[in-house]
Amino acid sequence: MTGSERNGRTVRDVDVLVVGAGPAGLAAGAELAAAGVDRVEILEREQQAGGIPRHCHHGGFGAHTGLLARARALARRSADDGGGMDGPAYARQCVTAALSAGAALRTGVTVTGWAGPRTVDITGPAGLERITARAVVLATGARERPRSARLIPGTRPAGVYTTGELQQAVHLHGQRVGTRAVVVGDEPVGYAAAGTLRAAGVEVVAVVTDRRASRMRPRGRIPLLTGATVTGLRGRPMLSGVELRHEDGRTTTLSCDTVVLTGDFVPDHELARRGGLVLDPGTRGPAYDAAFRTSRPGVFAAGNLLHAVERAGFAAEEGRAVAVPVLHRLLGTEEPGGRGPSLVVEAPLRWIAPNTAGPDGARPPGDRFLLRSARPLTLRVLVVTQDGRELHRQRTLPVSGPGRSLYLAAGWLDRVDPHGPAVRITAL
Repeated sequence: MTGSERNGRTVRDVDVLVVGAGPAGLAAGAELAAAGVDRVEILEREQQAGGIPRHCHHGGFGAHTGLLARARALARRSADDGGGMDGPAYARQCVTAALSAGAALRTGVTVTGWAGPRTVDITGPAGLERITARAVVLATGARERPRSARLIPGTRPAGVYTTGELQQAVHLHGQRVGTRAVVVGDEPVGYAAAGTLRAAGVEVVAVVTDRRASRMRPRGRIPLLTGATVTGLRGRPMLSGVELRHEDGRTTTLSCDTVVLTGDFVPDHELARRGGLVLDPGTRGPAYDAAFRTSRPGVFAAGNLLHAVERAGFAAEEGRAVAVPVLHRLLGTEEPGGRGPSLVVEAPLRWIAPNTAGPDGARPPGDRFLLRSARPLTLRVLVVTQDGRELHRQRTLPVSGPGRSLYLAAGWLDRVDPHGPAVRITAL
């Protein structure tokens, strides 16, 4: 993958450039290299590849997915975690599979911008580079919104973390994070945060959620406070308390020196946005069709960049799936045509993924769409229409809250008019 020098920048060509070395990016690189693509390069801005699983020390990774069968022999089973392996072991397995298949993996490398439709500028240990690819796969993942984005008032003390920041501090850097903690949010990631705190010897004072009820229950007799909203943080220079307002109007303050703000994931879409890709207003990631094609020809996307946030195994399966349309492009067998109609959801639904009907009737992995709701749903009927014409209706199981996905069968895609208006999905 040698290249020439131009204006102090190394200029190179590759077949496929994958941006992001989490489960989706590594799986995409492994599949493409194993399929015989000669020059597959994976870039990762962190010093270590593997994505979020690197600092998730709980078990269960890889237990219910067909991901990376070539590396299954590396998996270590645990009798008390429901199968699979812990996050770091899973991350190492993903890296090994990509490298064994023949993909090139470079860490500590940042993509700084676009210089063409499939050309990016990067900076890293080798200096400045410009890489042009026949196809680009964006797999930059998702992140939790920090305190500033959640508009939580109060002082600005130390001791405020997101789940990812907490796990990195404890598991990657061995830092001490406090003695008494409050976890905000009752999605599964919140309980992972509580587990990390307890493993670090921190007392978890409570798990707090503004929902009236929760189907989650903290382990180890940790109090769960429902219907409670965080209204402020106290303390300077260290956190001393979290202020809450309850549904009945009461206000209380929980004494603590650590607070972990969990959930509220958003796609890490900065590179997509800077490249002028169309973003879906619901997911806030790139708009894409069932073949993972974005609005820019030759630029694909996969994983939690598209739908913050699903489990690592789901993201990896999408990484494997995106290899097929990428191969079609490299072989010149990609179906011609532009983007089809947008898929639009109506309240209380928040988003659908994929969110564009492709020109060639491609089906999403598993032949189903993901949807999220802004509030818990009881039994509902999902109705799909285009220009007043009903394409599909389906009864759906209850879903508890905005952090849980529900699914919509994709058999109606071949009935979509590719030149018609937006397709609408409604929960009746």
